[in-house]
Amino acid sequence: MFKILSGVWAPLVGMVFVMLGNGMHFTLIGLRADLEAFSGGDIALVTSGYFVGFLSGARLAPALIRRVGHAKVFAALASMMSAGLIAFELQPDPGVWTMLRLALGFCMSGLYVTTESWLNEASQNHVRGKVLSVYMVGHTLGIMGAQALVGQGDAGTARPFITASIFVSLAVVPILLSSNPAPPARITTPMTLSRLFEVSPLGATGVFLLGALFAVQGGMGAIFGAQIGMSPQQIALFVALLFSGPLLLQYPIGALSDWMDRRSVLLVTALLGVAASGLGLSSGGWLPVLWVAAFLTGGLSTPLYAVCVAQTNDKLSVEEMPAASGGLIFVFGLGAILGPMVAGGALQSTGPQGFWLASAALFAGIAVFTIFRMAQVPDEESSAGAPGIPAPGAFRPKPDARDGVRPERD
Repeated sequence: MFKILSGVWAPLVGMVFVMLGNGMHFTLIGLRADLEAFSGGDIALVTSGYFVGFLSGARLAPALIRRVGHAKVFAALASMMSAGLIAFELQPDPGVWTMLRLALGFCMSGLYVTTESWLNEASQNHVRGKVLSVYMVGHTLGIMGAQALVGQGDAGTARPFITASIFVSLAVVPILLSSNPAPPARITTPMTLSRLFEVSPLGATGVFLLGALFAVQGGMGAIFGAQIGMSPQQIALFVALLFSGPLLLQYPIGALSDWMDRRSVLLVTALLGVAASGLGLSSGGWLPVLWVAAFLTGGLSTPLYAVCVAQTNDKLSVEEMPAASGGLIFVFGLGAILGPMVAGGALQSTGPQGFWLASAALFAGIAVFTIFRMAQVPDEESSAGAPGIPAPGAFRPKPDARDGVRPERD
């Protein structure tokens, strides 16, 4: 485990810097658009530009990796993103900002694809859950740190955008100075979305539902707080708790998924997510209970992403991983577009509690589909244990695709 992490520390550290910059950018766009008096339609246009770019980047990044390799793609996309962050200050115009957001969405999804396929290629099945969990912890720390940094600056000046650009520029340093080799540019196998769902129906469907769930938590959490009368400070704490839960729960859940059938971990975690959402729903607005519910729902959703990605990559050869990573990021983006629509409808029809209802429904969707797949394929092997060493509980280690053995589909 530690040997693998020592070989991939550069993309892990690089992504923390990227998330510091991107997290600042997301908050700054909303604050600055309000100061610039953008209309509601302008703000919607600027927001949508990011997700259009995000979807296109997820589909094109695997081809870039195939041509020049992971390290060069990471460096190029981070450099483009750094330039785009500074460019927001050059012309605060909705049309210009929409194009910049499109470019940043393209770069961000490409960086996700590059980093996740890099980590998956470096990992074997029996440690993949733990490696991806470390990645998600770094991702969360970057987002949380970004919010603290935004609070220290004036969104009406260029300084916050410059700071965000600096962080993204620093992401390139460990990539270029690391003595550990990046995965070589190789002949990679293209993968359609239909093929992705055929290889791992559970992993792909889970990522789609998690995209919707993350969008609900990140986009609607503050709206829920405002609708029930929280103060600005209480809303900030509520949203912070949604993001801080994974710091405690991410690694244990990821490690457990390496020790036993990942589907069992997905099922139990999703059911706990339903229970945590139910806790928020039944809180009656009592803040201590809401704090606990926010911590648990956020802490249980983020680990599910790492487990779903690991579940999918357990079944792939190294040549298939970049394209599969792109497909998963694309599916996640589609879910993220759907999530606010689902939550918005729930909030409109049921009031503030629609936030918890949408969260519970999405967790339940993951649990139900996991039960369905376990019923269809009841004897999937565990990804647990060191190669050739059965894990406790009569589970057997899942063959690794790089050994030339294709594990059964979930």
